Amino acid sequence: MTVIDRTYPIEQIRADFPILSKSFKGKPLVYLDSTASAMKPSQVINEESRVYEEEYANIHRGVYYLSAKATERYEQSRKTVQKFLGAKHAREIIFTRNTTESINLVASSYGRKFLREGDEIVITGLEHHSNIVPWQFLVEEKGVVLKVVPVEEDGSISLEKYAALLTPRTKIVAAAHISNVLGTILPVAEMIRLAHDVGAKVLLDGAQAVMHQAVDVQELDIDFYAFSGHKLYGPTGIGVLYGKEELLNAMPPYQGGGDMIASVSFEKTTYAPLPAKFEAGTPAIAQAAGLAAAVDYVTSIGLDRIRAHEDELLAYATTRLNQLEGLRIIGTATKKAAVVSFVLDYAHPHDIAQIFDSAGVSIRAGHHCAQPLMTHFKIPATARASFGMYNTKAEIDALVAAVRKVEEMFR
Repeated sequence: MTVIDRTYPIEQIRADFPILSKSFKGKPLVYLDSTASAMKPSQVINEESRVYEEEYANIHRGVYYLSAKATERYEQSRKTVQKFLGAKHAREIIFTRNTTESINLVASSYGRKFLREGDEIVITGLEHHSNIVPWQFLVEEKGVVLKVVPVEEDGSISLEKYAALLTPRTKIVAAAHISNVLGTILPVAEMIRLAHDVGAKVLLDGAQAVMHQAVDVQELDIDFYAFSGHKLYGPTGIGVLYGKEELLNAMPPYQGGGDMIASVSFEKTTYAPLPAKFEAGTPAIAQAAGLAAAVDYVTSIGLDRIRAHEDELLAYATTRLNQLEGLRIIGTATKKAAVVSFVLDYAHPHDIAQIFDSAGVSIRAGHHCAQPLMTHFKIPATARASFGMYNTKAEIDALVAAVRKVEEMFR
């Protein structure tokens, strides 16, 4: 049972996000699309701006003050993420552009080196396209076999069905920690243990998890973990790949260029040690500082408190929406994060989202980069409302009122 924190500082949190005080089309903003991208607090905005204003230069390459200062801040940001994820070493934290690039890095580097024809990759039917397509590249290029854990009707994953797909030929399991469409929280600890029992490595897509709950990669014993800064109230253009040091050391570079080299000649190139081996070219310098500020921000409030607040919102939204005739929630698993996908039997999700927009309510409509999941539920799309640390019950009331507006127009 979720313990409701009546001291949760919702008013102060909302005041920290400048955009939440704005009005659009004459309506106060009700932003319910944090699963796609979360808004940014002043602490993140100001930190990224401060880097450009006070200490910006390219990193790792200059002996002058600004370069040394920028390098120090960049590497401190890596240590902040290391602590946030509970990683053993800062060198196990690779900065990428986003979750998608992180998954592609593992598929391209680890997959191409270690997988052979007939080897198996196991994913689930809940996956975002970013955790499907990179593995399909290996199916086409190397002849590996892609196996999919089916989705239950409530949007959950059966551990028994998952375990039945694991064999000695399973080399990689790649799964969402939390579904971006349904909010389903997968039983990842058990999934990792079962995968390791057959010798497989596990990658978790944590894009929808790190803003909702604490993640400890050592406690999970996860091999690879990926997430994006922009969903964690941080900047766009910065993401993270955590990998166990021995695995990252065994993998070839993903890209070639500056910073990932130890020495270059026309005859041979040697590579820099971790993490530089996987960070070719000029990185997202200011964005890394912004990501660290976002980590500090959510940590200062407390992920347990944030999760309790969001659980309360999810319960309230589920109750209110289930009272509406003609509305069906897609994904009713027992363990869920603060995401509600729904359909109306009298309106297409795209029409729903447009009418919501006229009421000042921002939601997402479409297949949410999860077309196989839509196919499973025999629907073309859903309307999706997702809640963040800054949302309120009053905004859920606005969501319900917007549904009633759709009903007035279409029924």
